[in-house]
Order: sequence, then structure tokens, then C-alpha cells
Amino acid sequence: MTSFKIGNRSIGADAPPFIIAEMSGNHNQSLDVALHIVEAAAKAGAHALKLQTYTAETMTLDLSEGEFFIKDPNSLWAGSSLYALYEKAHTPWEWHAPIFARAKELGMLAFSTPFDDTAVDFLESLDVPAYKIASFENTDLPLIRRVAATGKPLIISTGMASIAELDETVRAAREAGCKDLVLLKCTSTYPATPANSNVRTLPHLRELFGCEVGLSDHSMGVGVSVAAVALGATVIEKHFTLDRAAGGVDASFSLEPAELASLVIETERAWQAMGQVHYGVTQAERKSLVYRRSLYITQDMAAGEPFTVANLRAIRPGLGLAPKHAETLLGRRARQAIKRGTPLDWSLVE
Repeated sequence: MTSFKIGNRSIGADAPPFIIAEMSGNHNQSLDVALHIVEAAAKAGAHALKLQTYTAETMTLDLSEGEFFIKDPNSLWAGSSLYALYEKAHTPWEWHAPIFARAKELGMLAFSTPFDDTAVDFLESLDVPAYKIASFENTDLPLIRRVAATGKPLIISTGMASIAELDETVRAAREAGCKDLVLLKCTSTYPATPANSNVRTLPHLRELFGCEVGLSDHSMGVGVSVAAVALGATVIEKHFTLDRAAGGVDASFSLEPAELASLVIETERAWQAMGQVHYGVTQAERKSLVYRRSLYITQDMAAGEPFTVANLRAIRPGLGLAPKHAETLLGRRARQAIKRGTPLDWSLVE
């Protein structure tokens, strides 16, 4: 069994999918907005609120040239330096405690993605219940070892990683002390498309690494996440905002409150629907058996009269003999007078 708990929430096939609302930089540098995001996530039914813990300095260099400047015209962040982007998107560290406290008040777990050792040390001081490693850091083995050494559950996004790279990542985490691990299938494009999500990878990922699996979903809507749950995902992470129109570094591919509520409901329905391999009547279906077709007398019959297509038909309800007996019965005779609307029984046949 690979199931475990984060705080009071069970993670595994026997529990509803664990839904994480990722705030990222959608607070737009307002603590008030950040707290409203926490409240909206809790109201929508999310099980956890996640932050990202870094500063521009811990992420990159303050340069605006070459590879430090985003030139790709198709990027959401084209025309910005990496430093300026992270400066705009980061969550001030002094906000973490009040954000985590508000989440706890509202019954949600709260944790974060650290990007270097200083972030891990800081998050340990706040006693977070788990850690997340982002796709772009899934090959940073020293960081993974540092996080794994805390002994807390570890969620790792697998975006862009090859099987060989993931093998190194998982080995590093396990060897450093990680017992409870989730690998999230992730497509590192923003937004991602359903066609580029490849959620059929999930069962293979579980089989390869013997851990829980889930989805870090950058696609629009909830359809990809629902499909992932049907393929075994036990954790779903989605970026979350109060209002896409309000803007924000990740707002364009983030869910709004009504969509997050739908995600919680529909992924749980998908989990419930999986059930187990089953054929035949379920307990809930037993009352419906009466509405199957069966053989009924459709005209009044006298004793000794033969059964014909005129007086014997397969109709609803299902209290008579099964329709498969119709051909055998045609031409045989009634043992007694039979009234129209009588379900046929062998005791009525000569």
C-alpha cells in the first residue's frame, strides 16, 4: 500500500482525491487579496492551499539580457526579465504565517514549494505538513535530499523529466528519508492543452515507482483532472485565482471559485464512479429488475388454446418468464384459462 496522510487527510485510492489550490503569484502583491484567495478556496471545498516560497534573489540573477530575459512572443511573460518576473510573483515570507493561519482556521491544510535551502529552513519553522517540488526543480537533487530529510510527505511534479531523471529523483528522495511520496504528471506549458496532457502516463508512473500519483494541471477547465482521477490520480493541483480578468502572473490558466468548486465535486464523483469490477445486479438495482421485459399474455385465453405471437409478447414489467423462452412456448397450449395482463409462468403451460 502506498497510501498515507497529510495532516488529517488520507492520500490514496481509498480516499477522495486530494485537491490543492495553488495561489502562486495571483495575490498581485496584496496580502488582503491573498487572504481572500484562501477564503474562496476553502469555500469551494479545496483540501489544501499551497504557496511558493522564494525571492527573486534565490531564483536567478538580476540581469535583463540573454537567457535572463524572456523573448518568446508566445510566453505569458514575454518582455520581462526572470528577476523582474519573480520579484512580481513571489509571496513575501512574512505573509506565510497569516496565510497559513487563515487556512487552518477554515479547515484547510497549507504548505508550500521551496526553491532553496533557506526556504526549507523557513518553512520548517512554520511546521508545514508537507512539501511540493516544482517541475523545474525536479532534477535539483540536493534540494530534493534536503526536503526529503525532513521526513514529511513529498509531492514532486514530473514536468519535462525523463524516466531516467525521475529514477534519480525518486532514489534521491527515498535515500534521504522520504517515505510518503506523490509524483504528479505535469505538462510544463502555460496553459497546457488536454491533447498535451497524456494522463495515460499515470498508471505507468505508479507501477514504475510504487508511489501515489496525481496531476499538476495547467489546462483550462476540469475535464483533464476528472480523466486523471479515472486513471488513478489521488492528488490534483490547480492554480487558483479570484478572477482571471483581474490579471496576475498565473491568472490566465487559473481556476476561478465556481470552477474550483466544480473540480472538487466532479473529481470526487469520478473517484466514486471507479468502484470495482462488477457484473450483475447491485443491491441498489434490485428494485429495477421488475422493469425488465418478460413474457405476458396479451389476449384473454381459454384452456387448451395455443400460444401465438398474437397472445404472447415480451413486454415490461419483468414478472413473467424471460423473453428467451418465447420460441419454445409458441404452439404449446394453456393449461387453464388465462386473463390478459397475466405474467406467463411454467405452471400455466401444458
